[in-house]
Amino acid sequence: MIRNYILFILLALLGVSGESAYAREISIQSPDGKLKVNIELKDKVYYSIYSGNDLLLDHCSLTLTLGQEVLGQSPKLKGIKRGQIQESVNREIPLKNAVVENHCNTLRMNMAGNYAIEFRVYDKGVAYRFLTQRKGEVEVMAEDFNIHFPGDYLAHLSQPSGFKTSYEYPYTHKKTKEYKASDRMSYLPVLIETDYSYKILISESDLRDYPCMFLKSTGNNGMQSLFPKCPLEFGEDGDRSLKIVKEADYIAKTQGKRSFPWRFFVISQDDRDLVANEMVYNLSSPCELEDCSWIKPGQVSWEWWHDARLYGVDFRSGYNMDSYKYYIDFASTFGIPYIIMDEGWAKTTRDPFTPNPTIDLQELIQYAKERNVKIVLWLTWLTVENHFDLFKTFADWGIAGVKIDFMDRSDQWMVNYYERVAKEAAKYKLFVDFHGAFKPAGLERRYPNVLSYEGVLGMEQGGNCKPANSIYLPFIRNAVGPMDFTPGSMLSAQPEDNRSTRANAMGSGTRAYQMALFVVFESGLQMLADNPVYYYREKPCTEFIASVPVVWDETKVLKAKVGEYVVIARRSGEKWYLGAITNNTGREIEVDLDFLPENRQMYLTYFEDGINADRQAMDYKKKEAEVSRNTTLTLKLVRNGGWAGMIE
Repeated sequence: MIRNYILFILLALLGVSGESAYAREISIQSPDGKLKVNIELKDKVYYSIYSGNDLLLDHCSLTLTLGQEVLGQSPKLKGIKRGQIQESVNREIPLKNAVVENHCNTLRMNMAGNYAIEFRVYDKGVAYRFLTQRKGEVEVMAEDFNIHFPGDYLAHLSQPSGFKTSYEYPYTHKKTKEYKASDRMSYLPVLIETDYSYKILISESDLRDYPCMFLKSTGNNGMQSLFPKCPLEFGEDGDRSLKIVKEADYIAKTQGKRSFPWRFFVISQDDRDLVANEMVYNLSSPCELEDCSWIKPGQVSWEWWHDARLYGVDFRSGYNMDSYKYYIDFASTFGIPYIIMDEGWAKTTRDPFTPNPTIDLQELIQYAKERNVKIVLWLTWLTVENHFDLFKTFADWGIAGVKIDFMDRSDQWMVNYYERVAKEAAKYKLFVDFHGAFKPAGLERRYPNVLSYEGVLGMEQGGNCKPANSIYLPFIRNAVGPMDFTPGSMLSAQPEDNRSTRANAMGSGTRAYQMALFVVFESGLQMLADNPVYYYREKPCTEFIASVPVVWDETKVLKAKVGEYVVIARRSGEKWYLGAITNNTGREIEVDLDFLPENRQMYLTYFEDGINADRQAMDYKKKEAEVSRNTTLTLKLVRNGGWAGMIE
């Protein structure tokens, strides 16, 4: 890993800092001095977060229970270490930015009882974690992440019915004083809108050997953590799941000497900062792979969404040789590096080594290789677990990567499963797409061969996937890492007209909206979900989509408002790509191109909503123009519309 960084760690011992070991009030500020965390050591460790004079979170508390011992309860401070991190890191797989800036002030409180609590405060965020120094293993009985809102805030939540979930719920929007203790919990990330116009994005990072955190209402204008118990025994539950028949009384059994996951808040009055943040990456452990050169993110043609129902061809379509060769030829024609063979390629979902009798997999692999295309294979997580030797076999076959589906859990066992898969896949130079998955939380930095996660209500859900919900994704789900949304519908419809079926799969939003998603949404394995028959028919749109990279040198968020619109510019080499989407309200958005190079005229090709796109969503216009850094563009978007362009 190539890394150019400047790292300044300024550690001040107690005698130098002038702070007493018996101090009860401690504060730490962001490098720019705007964000401040006030910490109070009383019966528990309490903290409040300010931006300037505005109190955003009030009297929050944190504890970690190991066996019968509650860390953070009746805390006794032994010492304080303060420091600063200022580094620039060359990202291994640049899905957002090639260089990531990591700049924060740090505070470590060493406590009696062989543990510590560390805070990091950035200009746009706050994070904390526990660290322990215990021998052998410990049982984590509970962790209390407890936050309190000083006003009646608005919470954007994803509320499953239990810990077993597909992580595909639409956002619900609740006033925090109306959010009851009896209401459903939410998985992360959660977005909070304060009454000061600040937004607070809550999630976690460096998740290792530990369950995912969920949040529920305290019943008193606040939220508290909830964790799935560690499973001990499993029973049969079909071909893609296991039934938990016995749980431990603890949430994790883990090493006593370790750092625990970071709990973090992205905080800003500028909604653009939510989209642009790099908190998960900055708070994750470094890459564990010595060589990442073999990891090749890219676009992929996909047959499942439309059930491989090709037409206008001279063969019977389906999960067979002729159809898969058609997908390979399509991918080759448009320079798409991968095709996925989803559920249907194997004779049974339980056997990863025996293809469907209609398929000669080795012939397909060779056919694809001759056309500069590689194959990705879909599997259930349970099949992978039962056949962990498949990674070596697939590598020997020439498979590029795997799409693993239906995990549906996020307890300690399952979190560890993700890591075991990533590590074993990397050993044989295979990449991974986790479908039916929880959100990114740092594994993708340690193992950059993890290219994407689902954990989103994406276009798979047909008419249930609406722009009014998807407009929140850049600010919440995609703000914490890559997202397998599966965009690219050519049968575009306004939501009220969406009649999606397997034969005629449709995507809500205008044609320009669907095209813009390839720029707006971040994923290391970006699907072209629709039927190649349509892509051939809509060649101008397809040529543009296929030209959009999935790795980027630089990302700029030009305009953004939570729940309403977002405009993103991304640079690959000397080319810039722009994408804009809106909710159910049409609007005009002006954007300056002052990020372009000086004294240079450049050429813009763009796709915008047609005059009738609000009624017939497939209406679009392709246009061209000369632009420079002095140009101001007016983007015209109809309801549920979009805008997509390339500058070169």
